[in-house]
Amino acid sequence: MSLDSDSQGTSTRPYLVRALHDWCTDNGYTPLLAVHVDESVRVPMEFVKNREIVLNVSFDATSGLRLGNECIDFKARFGGVPRDISVPVDHVIAIYARENGQGMAFPVPTEPSTLQSVEADAAPTVAPVPTGLRLASDPAVLPPEGDEPPPSAPPPAAGSRPSLKRVK
Repeated sequence: MSLDSDSQGTSTRPYLVRALHDWCTDNGYTPLLAVHVDESVRVPMEFVKNREIVLNVSFDATSGLRLGNECIDFKARFGGVPRDISVPVDHVIAIYARENGQGMAFPVPTEPSTLQSVEADAAPTVAPVPTGLRLASDPAVLPPEGDEPPPSAPPPAAGSRPSLKRVK
């Protein structure tokens, strides 16, 4: 089964993004979107690294959030400056909860990009994509017993992609 559109119908990606956003919100988690950046994405380029950006799409961090079938639009502050954000849904490469990394990854768009320069040495203020996204039912991502916070994962290696562990 493909996650993107084909002759069988429309893409499932926007529906899965909305469902996981709802799940994060309902459980008190912070939904984060990992986005592949090219000329069709409108985000603050000073926070883009390796043609990717991670955006906090919680209701507390956004204004006018619209999770549409073609595009995700909202207003957010970056360094105290309000910005209009627009992300084509097919450029979302992952949605996950900041607190535990549970979520879903999607294929990176394959069309060539004409984006020439992205400020790669600017330090982003958003969380990195976890190195191994896992299904919510995977016991390896369940929080530890007691009141201590879950151990933090090491930052992803340069050029590494998030991966989804398949559980059958």
